Amino acid sequence: MSAIGYVIGESLRPGAVFQPQGLRLCKVSRIDVSASASAAQPGLWTLVEWEADSDDVGGLAQALADVLEPDNGWYADFTAGDERVVVFAGKVFRYRRGDEPGRAEAIAYGRSVGTPEHQLDWKE
Repeated sequence: MSAIGYVIGESLRPGAVFQPQGLRLCKVSRIDVSASASAAQPGLWTLVEWEADSDDVGGLAQALADVLEPDNGWYADFTAGDERVVVFAGKVFRYRRGDEPGRAEAIAYGRSVGTPEHQLDWKE
């Protein structure tokens, strides 16, 4: 199974390394989010798009959960087959795409840790 996702470079803890086996870089870009970033977030983000062939979706998600900065509501997300995986520091949500209760649970958690409302918009 292939997993496809992204992580914002600035969301990683200092010194953290995200390097699961089979990880492939797809694209790196810089985006200006100064008009919509929270006061605690930088105005420029480095968006790292990646893919990985892995049957260990849980291990991949945990690798992300272990490297994300716990402050400011940072998260990363990816798809694996028909599953959506949303990862916060130390917390992983997995649900089938289209599962509104599963999505709502991840969004509620994001709100509880300070993710700005307009950033809780991952694609299904």
